[in-house]
Amino acid sequence: MSSRARLALCAAVATLCAACALLPLVQPMDWVVLATLLLAVMTGVGALTRRVPLARPLTVGVQALVAVLLLTLFFAHGQAVLGLLPGPDAVTELGRLVHDGVRDVGRYATPAPATPGIRLLLVAGVLVIGLVVDALAVTYRSAAPAGLPLLALYSVAAGLSQGGAGWLWFLLAAGGYLLLLLAEGRDRLSQWGRVFGGTGTGRPGGFGSAAGGPALAPVRTGRRIGALALGIALVVPAVLPSLGGGLIGPPGGGSGPGGGGGTISAVNPLVSLQNSLNQPEDREVLNYRTTADDTRDLYLRIVALDQFDGTAWKPSERTVTDVPDRLPGPPGLSGKVAATRITTSVSTAEWYAQNWLPLPYPASRVDIAGRWRFEPKGRTLVGDRGQTTRGVQYQVESLQVRPTAKQLAAAPPPPPQLVREYTRVPQSLPPEVRATALKVTRGARTPYDKAVKLQDWFSLNGGFTYNTQVSAGSGSEAIARFLEEKEGFCVHFSFSMAAMARTLRIPARVAVGFTPGSPQSDGTTSVSLKDAHAWPELYFQGIGWTRFEPTPSRGNVPEYTYPEQGPADGGPRAPEPKPGQSAGAPDAPSTAPSCAPGERRQGAGTACAALPAAPGGRPADGGPRLWPVLAVGLAAPLVLLVPVLPLLWRLRMRSRRLADGDGPAGTLAAWQELLDTAWDFGILPDESLTPRRAADRIVRIGELPADAAGAVHRVAAAVEQTLYAPRPRPATGLAADVRRARAGLHTAATRGLRLRALLAPRSAVRLARACAARWTAFVVRCKSSGPATAARRATAALRPGRQRA
Repeated sequence: MSSRARLALCAAVATLCAACALLPLVQPMDWVVLATLLLAVMTGVGALTRRVPLARPLTVGVQALVAVLLLTLFFAHGQAVLGLLPGPDAVTELGRLVHDGVRDVGRYATPAPATPGIRLLLVAGVLVIGLVVDALAVTYRSAAPAGLPLLALYSVAAGLSQGGAGWLWFLLAAGGYLLLLLAEGRDRLSQWGRVFGGTGTGRPGGFGSAAGGPALAPVRTGRRIGALALGIALVVPAVLPSLGGGLIGPPGGGSGPGGGGGTISAVNPLVSLQNSLNQPEDREVLNYRTTADDTRDLYLRIVALDQFDGTAWKPSERTVTDVPDRLPGPPGLSGKVAATRITTSVSTAEWYAQNWLPLPYPASRVDIAGRWRFEPKGRTLVGDRGQTTRGVQYQVESLQVRPTAKQLAAAPPPPPQLVREYTRVPQSLPPEVRATALKVTRGARTPYDKAVKLQDWFSLNGGFTYNTQVSAGSGSEAIARFLEEKEGFCVHFSFSMAAMARTLRIPARVAVGFTPGSPQSDGTTSVSLKDAHAWPELYFQGIGWTRFEPTPSRGNVPEYTYPEQGPADGGPRAPEPKPGQSAGAPDAPSTAPSCAPGERRQGAGTACAALPAAPGGRPADGGPRLWPVLAVGLAAPLVLLVPVLPLLWRLRMRSRRLADGDGPAGTLAAWQELLDTAWDFGILPDESLTPRRAADRIVRIGELPADAAGAVHRVAAAVEQTLYAPRPRPATGLAADVRRARAGLHTAATRGLRLRALLAPRSAVRLARACAARWTAFVVRCKSSGPATAARRATAALRPGRQRA
């Protein structure tokens, strides 16, 4: 295998190693087989075009063209011309699949099913990265920058995976890149020949010996350096807790084990909340068993978002400590408020991995194994050094606080420091937000009355519509737009109510977690993706952080928001939803019983619709069988190469002939190339003419200018010297003279003749003649080696008079 072919193989292997980080994101993983096959075909085409050789941009263009044809064959064959060429219908189909793939990426949680759109995005992404890596490392001979597209591919996988990509995928990606660098380094060293040292070892082939092989010691040194760097990249993040997992694992929440403190700066969990609500297929996140008699208020809280900077709500950077045996009491809660102590046992799903631990609020004791840290301000537990909620079991003691409306209305003012921190709003918040809050709460005397009016305005009489398809913006502009358009989901309702409460000097923050879930027949309660929720928490001195529910048709409206003597306005209030159920059907997690298998109801009163294809299932559009498509995919590049074989052969022959040097062989090769070039432009060769007469004929018929004519005569004179002179004078610059003559023929020819000389050169008939001669020789050898021929030869050898002395 040549060094260039070895480098191309290593580039493809490096791309596939980086692409392996995408495997946990999609199930099933068979898409990687197709990506490997197409990448191998594209890499092979690149190796063939470099052997011709073609210009570097043309090589990359041919590879890109083959990649487009292969994607068309496998994903839009039904709309393509002849099943391969991307016509308008095929381009439309590919665009539709890309659009569906982008939509599916936003709809499904990882691991997502391998829908046709997602498969196209994955395979096309691997081919694009493979093309860039091959172009940089092989075509342009610069492997180091090829690490950037490989890093981009790995970073996408690490960013989309639950908690980051694992160390194994990092090891594969880094190992592939290291293999590529070593292959390029060996190729560069081999171009210098053998290395001669001043103090040889005296061993054959040893470093420093004249008879040794290629420079193996520098290659071994490069391998050792690469292995050492890779080991450091794996070990250092694990040894230094402040670095967390980085790209290798999920971001750590704390500062490491020990009795000290530390800080956490968590990412915004709302990135996946809307995706969870929009999942076509509901999945169980966790289930629990509790001693509580009523679970309607048993919200499982993950994190509190208490910082609003005008762009988004997010958790503040807080100090974390070790989890105490008993958590401190909740802030602001007095002994006069009724509270029931309950115990809840929780089990999370194996696929559910995040840093925050879902807990009932306020928790007083958590019994859990693993590396967890406690954040006192938000009363949350966050994983440290890669600890996640994947498949954990834990037990929580918590309080069910049941204040009355009278207690909330009579709450004294909160501490000034708490008011300053939790009523801060950015200057970018439009003044319409405060004006609307004042308008809605007009006539309310206490903060509690204002909070209830805000909740009722959002959930009952404000004309708002619940819709999970609205963009989940959380900044100042998104709040103003939501108040104007009055359409959104829990994120918009909770953020807007919290922001409006802060403008009224009521301390507020936003909690993210799950609604209580759905009771099961075995006594447990199941919490699914559809139960993901966000709600505002307002602070009242003596009660503490108190939940409100402004989102219509979601969750449960707290009892303490109802006036003790009935509704103040005498009007009806919305009925309480049952535990774990929404009043509206769009969020129902289960399939309606009246739908046929494989279908589910899209909403209340709507018809049943087919479910998306299950992971591993065949596409619903009757896609092609795998093996015929694979056979066609392998044959397609060969079919495409047949029309361009004459062009490729001429380019290869011209390159070889003009690279033979200035010796006798080089002179004759240059003359042969000059004759074939004239033949391509319509000047048939005449073997009966001398070189000088043949040169005159080419100049006359080709109407060559003076410089091109002089080049032709110089080549002819060099041939005569080589063939007839007793002591031939060495000739130089013949390759340049042939190129100058070809440029003159090209300039004098018509446009049609130029095109034919390029795409269908007449001299390519020599290729057909050579193939025919080889085929004839092969047939003759086969016949001569047959058993009948051997018998005849043996018989003739034994006849009298035929033996030789």
